[in-house]
Amino acid sequence: MEPREEATLNAARAEAFGQRVLDDLNSSAVVLMMSIGHRTGLFDVMSRMTAATSAEIARAAGLSERYVREWLGAMVTGEVVEYEAASDRYFLPPEHAASLTREARPGNMAVTCQWIPLLGSVEDEIVEVFQRGGGVPYGSFERFHAVMAEESDQTVVAVLTDAILPLVPGLVEALDSGIDVLDVGCGSGRALNHLASTFPKSRFRGYDFSEEGVAIANQAAKEQGLDNISFHRQDAAALEDEERFDLITAFDAIHDQARPDRVLAGIARALRPEGVFLMQDIAGSSRVDQDVDHPAAPLLYTISCMHCMTVSLANDGMGLGAMWGAETAVRMLNEAGFREVDVRNLPHDVMNYYYTARK
Repeated sequence: MEPREEATLNAARAEAFGQRVLDDLNSSAVVLMMSIGHRTGLFDVMSRMTAATSAEIARAAGLSERYVREWLGAMVTGEVVEYEAASDRYFLPPEHAASLTREARPGNMAVTCQWIPLLGSVEDEIVEVFQRGGGVPYGSFERFHAVMAEESDQTVVAVLTDAILPLVPGLVEALDSGIDVLDVGCGSGRALNHLASTFPKSRFRGYDFSEEGVAIANQAAKEQGLDNISFHRQDAAALEDEERFDLITAFDAIHDQARPDRVLAGIARALRPEGVFLMQDIAGSSRVDQDVDHPAAPLLYTISCMHCMTVSLANDGMGLGAMWGAETAVRMLNEAGFREVDVRNLPHDVMNYYYTARK
């Protein structure tokens, strides 16, 4: 490797970048505190209150006033919450609540803020695999299923019947009449349980490698009294079903797999001749220079590096990562046996593409 030639330092550029790093640090701190605001319900509580003191907010939320007061300090200086100094009262503007409360679903960005502390919890393990290779297993991400379930609830469940299913002409009518459906990488089962409840004449099956996710999904189905659905622990790369399903879905799941090529080939085999595969996956390009203008590219590459890619590598997988890109996705779908592939955007979801594929 040739030694780098010494370059003349542009003092103004260096100062501007230093300021940018400071801005990033402040923004990261605000995001961490937004995650706490979501998990503790503080944003939800404040959205229903007029201007209030820290004691009043803490009491309404059932939390410690001292912690609430310090959290409010971060929110005020981070320009999330407004502060009336004369009365020592705090107020969450409705325009901000529209991006931070559970009532704002599917626009609650505080849900996504949870990824930052989740990823930070495995930083030491990620540093180790940078040095020795390999990956960090799913088991190291203690809150993964909880966070992923909330993300799925926002991007999938909230708009499933109104926006996602209509991407396939006639699909809603077919589900009403009764068809066989499989969800690959079903996680905690929120999307599939929602479908089973909405379309009682159809039959639903969910596969996931995680025992925890399958247990949560089956328990939820039992609590909802659903008798047209079941969830099973299954390696998605070893599907044995042959022409069994009319619809197969995979919501934000394929890129995480150790062998997505085998998973897609198994999905193609499991579909009946006129069946359709509906896949939600990250909206990116296979070329980093094409991702520069993506509004969430740094976040998505970070999640990819610290979760999606590494969990695949932990299983000796391909390690595609979340940013495998539409070009690679379409190519792999074609190689798996899908000849008709359509890629769409939906207005509610800047993070994902929606693929429909037929054999």
